[in-house]
Amino acid sequence: MKRYSRIFRYLSDYKSSIVWYLFTILMSIVFSVISLGMLFPFLQLLFKVNSSAAEMANQSKNVLMNWVNGRLQSLLAVSPLYALGVVCILIITSILLKNLFLYLSARTLGPMKNTIVTRIRTDMYDKILQLPVGYFTEQRKGDLMSRMTNDLYEIEYSVIGALEGWVKDPLAIIINLAVLFYISPQLTLFILLCLPVMGIVIGKVSRSLKRQSERVAEKSGETFSTLDETLGGLRVIKAFNVEGKLRQKFNEISAELLHARNHIGFRRDLASPMSEIMGVSIFAVILWFGGSRILTGEITMNGALFLTYMGLFYNIIDPAKSISTAFSNMQKGSAAIARIEEVMNAPVTVDDNINGKQIAAFEHCIEFKNVGFRYDDNVILKNINLKIEKGKTIALVGSSGAGKSTLADLVPRFHDVSEGEILVDGINIKDYSLFSLRKLISIVTQEPILFNNTIASNIALGMDNAQLDEIMEAAKIANAHSFIEKKEDGYNTNIGDRGSKLSGGERQRLTIARAVLKNPPILILDEATSSLDTESERLVQDAINKLMNNRTSIVIAHRLSTIRHADEIIVLQKGEIVERGTHDTLIHQNGFYKRLVHMQEVR
Repeated sequence: MKRYSRIFRYLSDYKSSIVWYLFTILMSIVFSVISLGMLFPFLQLLFKVNSSAAEMANQSKNVLMNWVNGRLQSLLAVSPLYALGVVCILIITSILLKNLFLYLSARTLGPMKNTIVTRIRTDMYDKILQLPVGYFTEQRKGDLMSRMTNDLYEIEYSVIGALEGWVKDPLAIIINLAVLFYISPQLTLFILLCLPVMGIVIGKVSRSLKRQSERVAEKSGETFSTLDETLGGLRVIKAFNVEGKLRQKFNEISAELLHARNHIGFRRDLASPMSEIMGVSIFAVILWFGGSRILTGEITMNGALFLTYMGLFYNIIDPAKSISTAFSNMQKGSAAIARIEEVMNAPVTVDDNINGKQIAAFEHCIEFKNVGFRYDDNVILKNINLKIEKGKTIALVGSSGAGKSTLADLVPRFHDVSEGEILVDGINIKDYSLFSLRKLISIVTQEPILFNNTIASNIALGMDNAQLDEIMEAAKIANAHSFIEKKEDGYNTNIGDRGSKLSGGERQRLTIARAVLKNPPILILDEATSSLDTESERLVQDAINKLMNNRTSIVIAHRLSTIRHADEIIVLQKGEIVERGTHDTLIHQNGFYKRLVHMQEVR
């Protein structure tokens, strides 16, 4: 049960609702027993059973039956039809009250169940926002989406839904058994010996469900990932004529998913009919055992009471069947809980310092002191010593995998250093609050990151109080105002998923306008022009030059021609600084930087 501890923690917030739910369930079971118990006086009337000496002997041992017979005799004194009518009214009333309390229990449990699932989903989304960027390099986006959709649905259906059965059905069995034991201890002890057999058989059927459920969850994640890759790379897929290959891959995953789901369905669906067959079999055995003991006189019980006893016993079969189904579902749902717990328990390696200092302005410099960074066992950066003065432009160059982007990502704490420290104005960035640190920084990435919203909303991202005239001014600086005005709805134009309704140059200029509006003292540029055509590159580069004016800039450069005027160029190779200086200085050194420049000029 430890696996379900998170759900129990959520349930602990609803103590009053749980108490009310238990009360309504208990009352529904009590009235269910009463409605079946009314079979005894009904059958007494129907079969016109008189109080024989044997029955009187039985009554002397059973106070409840004695009381029921006394009331029945009082009714019969008026009229048999009157007595029959009263019994029927009592049956209808007890059934009405039973279902009323069942409805009230459902009204209590339903909102509680939905709220818990919503809270898990919200907490999981919050956790995703807290996790460091590096976590997602090892995770498939489609698999995370599957955990937040399919696995949460599985928890809602299989686990939280099954909790209802673990409360209501055991109570129903216990209360019915208590009444049966009161009527006939000998028969009820025989029943208690038979019930564990049913539990053992059902348990064996259910054990393999967890393993199969893990496979279903895994294949669902692969389906989401393949779909996401297909939607994101549709142009390339069509251009390289690989539709057939991807179709085959998707069909194979779907076939494996279908097989696993069918296997789970077969096992899960087997639990209910098997429990019913075994329940009816036990019912028949009890019918034979009890009937034979009554006929031989070993048990003193008339036919009406025996049939009532058997009716109450049959009332146990459905709850027993529901418990076996709930057990199967919880085995199936435990795999979904495990997958969600993997995300919820993932370490937040970049943790906000809630008591950290607030940095309102950047005054002096950013300094890297003996900085190293590793991801798992892979060393990405080592022994980095670098000082970036306020207002200076520093360019990071090197071959792919040299550590340029990782070095830049350490400043806004997308990752935390493994060794050394990074200082801003002489204070370790871990001692600042994360929010205030990132408020000083703006980033323009190589691939524009936009959201399915209006142009104005994308420019004003994170600036809730931005006015339209401020947004327009930022767009003008970013050379974006002219193309925005030509849109039918202007700044209220929806740009589609990831800005799909805009060209590459237009998307990039919007991200620059966003950075202009934020007006940060520190700017990180991940070669924002490398994927653009010549005209778009000129417009974007001009916007970048305006953006960099009077700011401290860290530029990740792929096109070396764009960083000739940087105050210092840092050349990285295999995570280490191998050269540093101005463009002219590095050219005269005739080292790795000059070879990079030469290779680009040759191309």
